[in-house]
Amino acid sequence: MIKSMTGFGKSVLELPNRKVTIEIKTLNSKQIDISSRISGFYKNRELELRSLLSKKLQRGKIDLNIFVETSEESNKFTLNHQLAKKYYEELKQISNEIEERNFSDYLPIIVNMPDVLVPEIDEIDETEWKQILLKTEEAINEVDEFRRNEGEILQQDFIKRISLINDFLLEIEKHESSRIEDFKKRIKKELLDAIEESKIDNNRFEQELIYYIERFDITEEKIRLKKHLDFFTITLNENISNGKKLIFISQEIGREINTIGSKANNATIQKIVVNMKDELEKIKEQLFNVL
Repeated sequence: MIKSMTGFGKSVLELPNRKVTIEIKTLNSKQIDISSRISGFYKNRELELRSLLSKKLQRGKIDLNIFVETSEESNKFTLNHQLAKKYYEELKQISNEIEERNFSDYLPIIVNMPDVLVPEIDEIDETEWKQILLKTEEAINEVDEFRRNEGEILQQDFIKRISLINDFLLEIEKHESSRIEDFKKRIKKELLDAIEESKIDNNRFEQELIYYIERFDITEEKIRLKKHLDFFTITLNENISNGKKLIFISQEIGREINTIGSKANNATIQKIVVNMKDELEKIKEQLFNVL
C-alpha cells in the first residue's frame, strides 16, 4: 500500500459567534515543509498545529489555512496601526516613483489590505481549542484518505509498468541464444576477411571467443534485475508507504537495465532495453509523489 503526497482536506467548526474553516493542502516534497495562514488569535497556537501536522502527515509540502468569519453582532474590529503605517509608506514610495502626489485615497485602500482590520474576539478557552484540534484532525483524516485514493491509482500504474519490464526481460531471453551464435559468426567472418583460414589457430580462436562471450554474458544482470523487480512489488504491498525505499530500488533496477544494454551487442535486445528504460522513467517520475 502506498500513499500519494498530494491531498486535500477541509473541516468547518460552527461556534456561537463565529465560523472557523480549516483547510489543508499537500503536495510532494523531499522533506516536510509546512506553511500556514492562521487567522486571529489562533496564531499563538501555531506550533501545536505544526507538530500535529508533522506527526500525522509525515512528509510533503503542507499548506494550512484557518479562516474565521465572525457574526454581525460580534463584528468588532481593531486597527493594526503598525501594519497600516507600513502599507502607507510602501504605497507612498510607489507613488513617488511614478510621480503621483495625490495621497488622499490611500486610507480606503489600506483599510482593505490583509490583516489591517483585525476582528476582536474573546480570549480562546481550552474547550474551544480542543474543538479546533479535533476539526484539524478531521481535515488531516480527509487529506490522508485523499492520499490513499491517489496512492491506489499510482500503485496500479506501477504494477502495470513493472509487469511490462518483466515481459521485456522474458523477451530478451528469447533472443539470447541467437545473439551468441550471431556474434560467433560475425567474429569468424571478420577473422577470415583478415587472414586465410589455414593460418587460423583454432584453439586460440576458441579461447578468445570464450573470453568475449563471457564479457557479453548478461545472466547475472538478468537474475539481479528480476530480484529487484520482485522486491519493488513486495515493497509496494507493504503496510506502510515508503516512497524513498522505492526510489532506491528503482535506481538499482536502472543499473541492471543499463548494464544489460551495454553488454547486449545485439540491436534487437538494445531496442528492448530502450523500452525497459522508458517504462522505468515513467515509474521514477511518479515515485517523487509517493509518501
